[in-house]
Amino acid sequence: MTFDYICSECGKVYDIRPDLMVCPDCAENQIEDQPLAGVLEVRLTGEADSSFDLFDLLPVEKEFFPPSPVGNTPLWEPENIRKRTGFKNLYIKDDGANPTSSFKDRASYLVSAFAKKNGINNIVLASTGNAGSSMAGIGAAAGQKITIFLPETAPPAKIIQALQYGAQVHKVAGNYDLAYDFSMEYSKRAGGMNRNTAFNPMTIEGKKTVSLELFKQLGTVPDYVFISTGDGCILGGIYKGFEDLKKLGIIGQIPVIYSVQAEGSDALYRAFHSGKFTNIPTSTVADSICVDVPRNGSYALKKLKTHGGRIIRVSDEQIIEAQSDLSASAGLFTEPAGSTAWAGFKKAAGELEKEALVVIMATGNGLKDTATALKGVRMPGKSISSIDEILK
Repeated sequence: MTFDYICSECGKVYDIRPDLMVCPDCAENQIEDQPLAGVLEVRLTGEADSSFDLFDLLPVEKEFFPPSPVGNTPLWEPENIRKRTGFKNLYIKDDGANPTSSFKDRASYLVSAFAKKNGINNIVLASTGNAGSSMAGIGAAAGQKITIFLPETAPPAKIIQALQYGAQVHKVAGNYDLAYDFSMEYSKRAGGMNRNTAFNPMTIEGKKTVSLELFKQLGTVPDYVFISTGDGCILGGIYKGFEDLKKLGIIGQIPVIYSVQAEGSDALYRAFHSGKFTNIPTSTVADSICVDVPRNGSYALKKLKTHGGRIIRVSDEQIIEAQSDLSASAGLFTEPAGSTAWAGFKKAAGELEKEALVVIMATGNGLKDTATALKGVRMPGKSISSIDEILK
């Protein structure tokens, strides 16, 4: 298998090298407050069959990956939910089971390996929380130095996690978009590899592995996949994985993918219907998908349009209710961004065939943001001093 880069906009092809992150020609046309211009996609050329090894479909050799068990996450078969909804072929892909309890480990894993292969030991990134703690954990296993820029509103658990892994963490007096800008400036002045979502092509490429795993676990491709969406990088990665499988002749069609956004952070939804991205301040309980400008927005929008994907919105109230519902019905406690996908399924279920093979992506562990989880449950009012107090 051979690999190179191809620009997702102009189609120009480049050799893969560590100093090239976006298409130089298209990057010259970058507009402020708009998604990244010239996002590069890894293009693979070669042959493979259904017995493929995931590492054979990645642009970095297996020897460079850190000793961290990323991927191969469980595919839940939630019996109670299947009975209640009538969808007997419904599955939940639990990426909260990754080493740092986040889907983002898939991207960090490949970025770490790519950096090691090219002799780079310093990695910089901006994050709402999960990407930062993920890169910190994977970087710790690889012996790499990680520098993270986070918005000041990032959940404390995610900051603590990154600090425990030994990362250098900087809280920014602003939102994710400002943290992103700071991380880019830091990289230019201090050096190292920047892991920023979509900007580093390996982030999309690493996230495609979930599609490869789903095929391996199911023996086929789903009819529908529901995924929460913020900057569009996971969405783009899922599409990329299925596209690669189709290109290799392993599958015949790409699933219908539902991109689910929070009403308070719906830039991709608005662009899908209007054809343009507008920068509107965002606010949602699902911090992991809260972005003003989706950096991978143009790439993700193109994929949705090309493959007939669908995009819907859910409210914060629906997200909180879905988190509690998924916990109580399936025993899976996922963070708000993960339950956003479940809320989207509940909203769209009426338009799907009951026999359809459906996969819900749960992207992170609920313990990463207990403050939001508290909004969906009732804490005990007082401590008891006798059993008689609750048996009356």
